[in-house]
Amino acid sequence: MPTLPSSSSWPRSSSSPNLSSPLQRAVGGAKRALSESSSSSASLPFDDRDSSHTSEGNSDSLSADEGSDFEDSFSRSVRKRAAKRPPKTTPVAKHPKKGSRVVHRHSRKQSEPPANDLFSAVKAAKSDMQDSGDYPLTAPGPSWKKFRGSFCEFVRTLVCQCQYSLLYDGFPMDNLISLLTGLSDSQVRAFRHTSTLAAMKLMTSLVRVALQLSLHQDNNQRQYEAERNKGPGQRAPERLESLLEKRKELQEHQEEIEGMMNALFRGVFVHRYRDVLPEIRAICIEEIGCWMQSYSTSFLTDSYLKYIGWTLHDKHREVRLKCLKALKGLYGNRDLTTRLELFTSRFKDRMVSMVMDREYDVAVEAVRLLILILKNMEGVLTDTDCESIYPIVYASNRALASAAGEFLYWKLFYPECKIRTVGGREQRQSPGAQRTFFQLLLSFFVESELHDHAAYLVDSLWDCAGTQLKDWESLTSLLLEKDQNLGDVQESTLIEILVSSARQASEGHPPVGRVTGRKGLTSKERKTQADDRVKLTEHLIPLLPQLLAKFSADAEKVTPLLQLLSCFDLHIYCTGRLEKHLELLLKQLQEVVVKHTEPAVLEAGAHALYLLCNPEFTFFSRADFARSQLVDLLTDRFQQELEELLQSSFLDEDEVYNLATTLKRLSAFYNAHDLTRWELYEPCCQLLQKAVDTGEVPHQVILPALTLVYFSILWTLTHISKSDASQKQLSSLRERMVAFCELCQSCLSDVDPEIREQAFVLLSDLLLIFSPQMIVGGRDFLRPLVFFPEATLQSELASFLMDHVFIQPGDLGSGDSKEDHLQIEQLHQRRRLLAGFCKLLLYGVLEMDAASDVFKHYNKFYNDYGDIIKETLTRARQIDRSHCSRILLLSLKQLYTELLQEHGPQGLNEHPAFIEIRDLARRFALSFGPQQLQNRDLVVLLHKEGIKFSLSELPPAGSSDQPPNLAFLELLSEFSPRLFHQDKQLLLSYLEKCLKHISQAPGHPWGPVTAYCHSLSPVENTAETSPQVLPRSKKRRVEGPAKPDREEISSSQEESLQLNSIPPTPTLTSTAVKSRQPLWGLEEMEEDDSELDFAQGQPLAGTQRSRFLGPQSIQTPHNPSGPGLGNQLMRLNLMEEDEEKELEIQDESSEEWQDTDMQASTYSSPSERRLDLLDSTELDIEDF
Repeated sequence: MPTLPSSSSWPRSSSSPNLSSPLQRAVGGAKRALSESSSSSASLPFDDRDSSHTSEGNSDSLSADEGSDFEDSFSRSVRKRAAKRPPKTTPVAKHPKKGSRVVHRHSRKQSEPPANDLFSAVKAAKSDMQDSGDYPLTAPGPSWKKFRGSFCEFVRTLVCQCQYSLLYDGFPMDNLISLLTGLSDSQVRAFRHTSTLAAMKLMTSLVRVALQLSLHQDNNQRQYEAERNKGPGQRAPERLESLLEKRKELQEHQEEIEGMMNALFRGVFVHRYRDVLPEIRAICIEEIGCWMQSYSTSFLTDSYLKYIGWTLHDKHREVRLKCLKALKGLYGNRDLTTRLELFTSRFKDRMVSMVMDREYDVAVEAVRLLILILKNMEGVLTDTDCESIYPIVYASNRALASAAGEFLYWKLFYPECKIRTVGGREQRQSPGAQRTFFQLLLSFFVESELHDHAAYLVDSLWDCAGTQLKDWESLTSLLLEKDQNLGDVQESTLIEILVSSARQASEGHPPVGRVTGRKGLTSKERKTQADDRVKLTEHLIPLLPQLLAKFSADAEKVTPLLQLLSCFDLHIYCTGRLEKHLELLLKQLQEVVVKHTEPAVLEAGAHALYLLCNPEFTFFSRADFARSQLVDLLTDRFQQELEELLQSSFLDEDEVYNLATTLKRLSAFYNAHDLTRWELYEPCCQLLQKAVDTGEVPHQVILPALTLVYFSILWTLTHISKSDASQKQLSSLRERMVAFCELCQSCLSDVDPEIREQAFVLLSDLLLIFSPQMIVGGRDFLRPLVFFPEATLQSELASFLMDHVFIQPGDLGSGDSKEDHLQIEQLHQRRRLLAGFCKLLLYGVLEMDAASDVFKHYNKFYNDYGDIIKETLTRARQIDRSHCSRILLLSLKQLYTELLQEHGPQGLNEHPAFIEIRDLARRFALSFGPQQLQNRDLVVLLHKEGIKFSLSELPPAGSSDQPPNLAFLELLSEFSPRLFHQDKQLLLSYLEKCLKHISQAPGHPWGPVTAYCHSLSPVENTAETSPQVLPRSKKRRVEGPAKPDREEISSSQEESLQLNSIPPTPTLTSTAVKSRQPLWGLEEMEEDDSELDFAQGQPLAGTQRSRFLGPQSIQTPHNPSGPGLGNQLMRLNLMEEDEEKELEIQDESSEEWQDTDMQASTYSSPSERRLDLLDSTELDIEDF
């Protein structure tokens, strides 16, 4: 695009020939403002002014002198121009159609308000926005969203209606451009945002006009050439002269439009594309992308592309997204890619790295942009670039994984397996092309070694290669052919691809852990899914028995093949007359169950047989007969092997193995099928009773026997729940349940860890099922089955948790070794045990006080069990807030008592274990949340109970030693920021009364008491605890009532806060000796930012506090409410709010901010500026 013409080359307005246009004056004012400092930000209120200047490093700002305002300066310029302009008369139309139109225009012009009224309205609007903080472009609601669209449409229509007349008049557009240029540099965010949007939309409309003018010029040139090439007799001189005049007029109009565009680009875009407000930056980038696509001859140059390239590093998600969408429009046009070679070479690395953006929608757009580059610019993306995109096909976000799958398809599969289209329809590929596709898919999955499950790869490729993946004929032919060259891993992968594609086609759900964000399928998608399900079933019903027969010896391959049955439309067995294939399937199913003992195979076989044994099917009798045969066979084996075990005192390994495998098969089938009629409860109980009495039963037999008895009880409960049961049946079931609980309780102390853990899991689940919640929902007849565990059982459950769950494992390595995998599995098992115990607490099966054994490990085991303990704490607080706060205090008491017994009272507060307890108290305090008023009584009672505990044991008479529990006050000080000022005074008075009965050496106050009093002093923590300044939003302030004096607090209030008794320490604690472990860091806060405000005023921990505390007597602090204290606090809060706003603006970040030089220079203050890579005045085209 041509550069901005000089003032002498600007066309003069016909209405004012002796005056320069306002646009020229605006440009001249902008040049003069480059050397002047920006206006002071102190003249504007803090909540409508940006914390820093409107654009970082704004050395070429268009603002006026310091202390002046744009409205005042613009008002003065308008008055001067009005004084210099000669009076004009209203022009008369040459051919007026309606006389009233002229009169109406004249009367309307006379009724226009003067300029002073206009600026008064502007200033009034400015003050309103300062009060509310909202303006139309940011106001919520559909009406304001519609207003934004209407506002943009108004600007477009204005230019469209004026493009043949007023657009080239000089005065209207120049004044509008100068107004928008000045407002876009305003420190008021509403003015700057609105004017920037209007200026960019105006620029877009001007670009359209310039494009039309260029087309008119091309047409005029062709007409002129055609007329000039005519013969002398046919040439019309008048025609040539008119065409030359038209060309001159078009050139003048083109120069005027280019001048306006240059003024808007240099006056608005160059400064606002790096504005502090991300919405303004996004507007600029979105519009420059439109200019490049619509008028590529002028704007698709490196001098304009560099702005998009620099902004790819923006901190805000929306700005980066607009950059990628603008580039997609450019790279999607193959004709424009030749002009993007230099830009691509410069910013390709950044575009490739954005596929790992922390914002999923930005990463998706980055992958799609790279797909366009791959399609339209061959050889640009290297193998290294592509290898950085391949792992994303296994991402958890489905949109991102699907985009990466499309990239993988176009890079690897499409060149080798192109699908021909005839008449817009895809033609069926040849078998050779399909084989090539699956071979490439196999080689990619196996050789890349990026993931262990092909289901995620299939899901990623489903949108772009679903037709190839649904070619089950090619898949099964590859698996069944005899002369195949597939290895064992390739066969397993191919079977997994077959099962994954079948599940994807029949169910439409992504794999576990991958989120789609869609609520349901459309009618067209449901019809396609039903058709695919029928095709899949018809093809695989005859082939599934053959596949099972071929791979029946391999457990890893036969398990997914058995899962294929859940994808079938089983009614086709009847409608398609395919019963003979059903007989073959049932036969192969029996062979697989008898042949294998792996839990996954047995579970898949039991589930497949469960699907076939549906009474709705006409072939139910055949499936039920096959099931009965299989269970009869397994039961007979079990009875024979059990008799041998009960009669003989010794069994060899083969007999033990046979009995264990039979029990495993029966246990797997008992989980899915009702085997009550085979009466397996009594023999299994005999087996378990012998194991408890003698200990001679191998653990391989005990584990499935426990599961069998558990399932037997649950199936009996299911039968009783469906119909009214007799009292005899209820009592029989209760006896069985109680006996099984006793057996599991005996197994909790077993030597084998698997037996202990299995007994704990089954016992916790059974206690939860038979808890009081089982009678909810109109099942009151089951009340005799409700079971409450005895105190001994509760104690053993808690001891098991302490001894086998809260243990410190070794450090994990890289995670690839077998030891690391084993530790991870063990951690998952311990988490399962802890979750079962916590459910018993929350459902009222165990006493809630036992939760102290869990809560006291919250901080130490935060990395392993933090989420479980936090959820338990939240649910317990929802059940009973008061009881939950007492349990938190009880947890601290237990830890303090244990530490006191181990190390004694001397130097206790300097011990590392005491620091750990203090950190736990801080985390407990944060868990109360920001609801101070709601938790007021709870926190006060917690403090009073803590004071009682700290002074519960007194030193010997006549001794000046401090009480042994006095250091507990330092733990209690962590809860002081949650107190109101009045409650702090009350607690200080209460502490003073309690200390009067204890002898103390004069002049030597105790350190814990001093530290606790300091945490209750009103000088500290006033910002977050004083009721004078309540929690408020950023836009409004609410002042509460004034703080009452200490003397005004009645004694009745003090007495109401006292507790009658100290909660006793429960006996449900472990006696196992624990080694002290180092403190895990408090890197993760579990509450919102509002809770962090409370933490800022908390007292110092440990010995650091004593450095700042001098010796002082234990006195109630004086209320420091002076005449100027409220104003000082208000000014302090205003200063803090300004600082918070500045941090909020500067802390918008993404993990993809790779260019450190740009980060240091783009968002820095003017006094600390270095070379700004985003400043167009400091970089030439050659530097690009």
